Amino acid sequence: MPASDVRFTILGSGTSAGVPVIGCECAICRSSDPRDKRTRSAACIQFSDPIGQPRVILIDTSPDLRAQALRHKLVRCDGIIYTHNHVDHTFGLDDVRRFNAVMKAPIPIYADASTMEFLQRVYKHIFESSKNINDSFVATLIPHLIDPSKPIDLHGLRFTPVKLLHGKQTVLGYRIEAIDSRGRIAALEDQPAPLPLAYCTDVSAIPPETWPKLRGLRTLVLDMLRYRKHSTHMTVDEAIAAAEQIGADRTFFTHMTHDISHAELDQQLPESMALSYDGLVIE
Repeated sequence: MPASDVRFTILGSGTSAGVPVIGCECAICRSSDPRDKRTRSAACIQFSDPIGQPRVILIDTSPDLRAQALRHKLVRCDGIIYTHNHVDHTFGLDDVRRFNAVMKAPIPIYADASTMEFLQRVYKHIFESSKNINDSFVATLIPHLIDPSKPIDLHGLRFTPVKLLHGKQTVLGYRIEAIDSRGRIAALEDQPAPLPLAYCTDVSAIPPETWPKLRGLRTLVLDMLRYRKHSTHMTVDEAIAAAEQIGADRTFFTHMTHDISHAELDQQLPESMALSYDGLVIE
């Protein structure tokens, strides 16, 4: 029996500055629509593993992780998978120590070589805790290097890395699917909704070799920064065009600036597409 009761939650749908933006009085930053309040981008997938144990996997640890975890009453973390090494996707790592305390267990983390080097350099007090002056309360982590050509199997789900371009930098998205008792990807009819799902944030372009890995999706979560051109993110038009080419049953856009009014743009999107928002649960 594959994993079940799958829920994919958008913990944060905003760009690196968040929305409202400090010092800005634009209409979106002053909006009363809660969907225009955007914390830094991150997500989590909650599910029951093949023996019925509840599991939570985080994708990135934004600087707003503490508030996001409290809002969604997250009390465990069975793993963290990173997309890349930027501050807005990593600077909440220190907060996962509370999950260690609640679960009384270490947390495995998964990152490519450049991201792992960044984490170990920035968080020396975690990874080299024996050198701390005081015996302080720090996270207990088990680091695993990601080989972008190999999938990661966690508690009945397979996370397949997909290479994406974030300007000149290569980052990782993830295709998520349930696996069967033989360790193979379960047939589509046995995939619990919303799987297969791909999470692709911080994208300016999709390399040719990645397009085939994004076929046959029930759900796509894709970067959409703003209307104007940007060197490291998709614009509104670029994101819609990419989503149309991928052809997922449903697409939700994320990583949005204060240029975007949820109420205005959401109603203009094609029928199979929608803007995400903080707290969106996809089932």
